[in-house]
Amino acid sequence: MNHWLFRLIVTKRLCRRQDFGAKYELGKELGTGGIGQTFYAIGKNGELKDQPLAVKIISKAKMEEEFWIEDVQREVKILKALSGHKHFVKFYDACEDDDNVYIVMELCEGGDLADRISAREGKFTEEDIKAIVAQISSAVSFCHLQGIVHRDIKLQNILFTSGGEDAEVKLIDFGISDFIRPGEMLSRICGTVLFLAPDVIRERYGVEADAWSIGVITYILLSGRCPFVAPTTSGIFQLVEESDPSFDDLPWQSISPEAKDFVKRLLIKDKFQRMTAAEALAHPWLRDEIRHPIPLDLLMFRLVRVYLRRKLLQCAAQKALSKAISEDQLAYLRAQFRLLEPNTRDESVSLENFKMALSRNATDLMDEIWVPDTLTDMESLANRNMYFEEFCAAAIHILRLEGVEGWEQNVSTAFEHFERDGNRVISDQEFCHELNISGPEALSFAQDCIRNSDGKLNLIGFTQLLRGRPKLPKK
Repeated sequence: MNHWLFRLIVTKRLCRRQDFGAKYELGKELGTGGIGQTFYAIGKNGELKDQPLAVKIISKAKMEEEFWIEDVQREVKILKALSGHKHFVKFYDACEDDDNVYIVMELCEGGDLADRISAREGKFTEEDIKAIVAQISSAVSFCHLQGIVHRDIKLQNILFTSGGEDAEVKLIDFGISDFIRPGEMLSRICGTVLFLAPDVIRERYGVEADAWSIGVITYILLSGRCPFVAPTTSGIFQLVEESDPSFDDLPWQSISPEAKDFVKRLLIKDKFQRMTAAEALAHPWLRDEIRHPIPLDLLMFRLVRVYLRRKLLQCAAQKALSKAISEDQLAYLRAQFRLLEPNTRDESVSLENFKMALSRNATDLMDEIWVPDTLTDMESLANRNMYFEEFCAAAIHILRLEGVEGWEQNVSTAFEHFERDGNRVISDQEFCHELNISGPEALSFAQDCIRNSDGKLNLIGFTQLLRGRPKLPKK
């Protein structure tokens, strides 16, 4: 460690200074990480007297980069914020002395997911796996709702509260986690190689990277092996970026189609087509895990904000598409709409519903980081209501649907909702008819929306319009 960094660590307080040995008795080592070790401990006095605990001890001498100081401060802040959720370990205390930082947490005595796989020789029923993956997805979705990306979701960071078959799962180790605003991209490559998403390798990623890691864990639990294996890190990175995991070998033939679809939709290379952790809980494979209801998804807020800024024709196209999607795809949208607690009189929502949904799910950390940003550009809902049909159009994720089987048919069905003459183009008159507007001004408006000199829109142009990147054909 250089002299300047040593002085910074000594003079910059990371947390409360305290004689750790006066309050806690240290026991055996439970695990080790990059710059820290975790030990068994027992409280000596106060509320934690005689209580078994886990203590993460981070050596200041090993903090060789300034960002490690920030990581430790951030880890304590995150643990405090997440402590009340059942799938995170309880945070009890944090203190430091001249040599170490000590983070005192709940002890989980059931070992980690890697231990459990080894003990059971990889033999899990699909129902066992669903229960585990649902809990992981629930924890990760809550992180994302609070504006936190974990960045190191792996088998060793999934603990069980006990050795029992029905033990609860806890997500741990926020040492390299970070705060992230909706739509923000991070660039620092960190995490565990076998679980890294292609977008992390490309140094442009967001919360979608955690969803990829859930997909890797699920693949391992279902098949007993990693989806991407090579002798070197560069070899693994190449496979992650360029190859698709195999679903042809044993035991995939005996695994349900729903489970395979679940994994495939998490291991999509394009982060914008990948399921979120909240969407994973709405997937048909996990939907019966009623102990883990579908949580509020920040993605929904982003999509509604974009919709409210879109032009009339784009909004109309999305409404038509929302009527063409499957019942499975609608399940997620229904769950998100219910979480807004619509008006019981007419089943509508307004800006106030969006605000209240955020406040019900917000921690102090969430308020501090991004709540004001989330409601930006939604002011138009202050003076009007949004019904479920329009909500579906607003919250539908076009790029996500492109990664799902049946996309072309859905777009074609939506296109035919406008196109009535059988000539495979939408005219300005058909657009006016669908929106129930008439007169010369309406016709001029329609031509401007379609933005094509002959006032017609074909299927390719309609698809580009849905994507928000209209590239309409010339005459």
